[in-house]
Amino acid sequence: MKLRRAKGFWVLLGGGLTAALLVGGCERHGPEAGHGHEEGAERSKLIVTQPLKQDTLVTRDFVCQIHSSRNIEVRALERGYLEAVKVTEGQLVKEGDLMFKIQPLVYQAELKHAEAEAQAARVEYENTKRLADSKVVSDTELAIVRAKLEKELADVNLAQAHLGFTELKAPFPGLVDRLHMRNGSLVDEGDLLTTLSDNSEVWVYFNVPERDYLEYASEDQPEERKKVELVMANGKTFDQPGRINAIEAEFNNETGTIAFRADFSNPKGLLRHGETGHIRMRKLVRGAVLVPQKATFEVLDHHYVLLIDKDGKVVQQRIHISEEIEDLFIVTSGITETDKMIVEGIRQAKAGEKAEFEFLEPAKAFKDLKLRAE
Repeated sequence: MKLRRAKGFWVLLGGGLTAALLVGGCERHGPEAGHGHEEGAERSKLIVTQPLKQDTLVTRDFVCQIHSSRNIEVRALERGYLEAVKVTEGQLVKEGDLMFKIQPLVYQAELKHAEAEAQAARVEYENTKRLADSKVVSDTELAIVRAKLEKELADVNLAQAHLGFTELKAPFPGLVDRLHMRNGSLVDEGDLLTTLSDNSEVWVYFNVPERDYLEYASEDQPEERKKVELVMANGKTFDQPGRINAIEAEFNNETGTIAFRADFSNPKGLLRHGETGHIRMRKLVRGAVLVPQKATFEVLDHHYVLLIDKDGKVVQQRIHISEEIEDLFIVTSGITETDKMIVEGIRQAKAGEKAEFEFLEPAKAFKDLKLRAE
């Protein structure tokens, strides 16, 4: 019988029987293996600090849509051929500028007919008045002729109004949008010709959840609270401040939101009707208790932190969060500014065990975290 070692195994050879017994060559794993190595390794200390209490600015962003303060459809008021288009797409027009001229089919003839009828009625009235002055006809007959003249003059004014509808002028300064008709087109009453937008001021609408609305509406709103910023689609902040000036009357039952309107001056004309962006609202939370997000963890939708109690043991504590800031939570209950919480090494800590830790002053622990404070 012979013993031979081959590739990490001791092989027993003899009597035609071969048996292999594993006695080594494989590294052992798990807590029971390498116990001496663990005892030799120094476990890293936990980093502990306290929550920071200070006045903090909280921002909220809401998706918004931008509208011109005046945006109208320019439509034909009468039927006829489009005789002239006096504007181009994207043109800035002044109030009173002629935009379209429609050649009417019948209104010029109607005006001439009305003017002729009015002239005849005027001659008849003047003749009747001379006869009435000479007592040849009665005052009643003169009154009838006068009424006829006034009717014909009214018909002239009506025909002139109809004819005036064929010249469409800009009711306010603004930008001309796409032209839907060209010279020579036959247009009917009500046909869309273009739209006109006054972008000197824009109205920005954004939907606010019921919770945020109640918080905003239930408090006295100082001027600073009404000021908002507009973050444009390219991520840049618009260079003009905005102000909340209106809240719609009804909630949308499907979304549970209500529309707010913020007004912005647009002196450079950068903003156009139909753009989108984000409205940024700010509010100041007095005496906010701040906890780093990295010091928290979630269990079944609840937030927790690990605290060090007076005996130096680790305690799991549930907290309630009111606001979320980048890197931070504002906590309303569950922890105070005097409690010691673990901010580094949470995975190493076990509830109920004594912990070796290093305390870090809050000012230093929060130094690299992003917060807006007053």
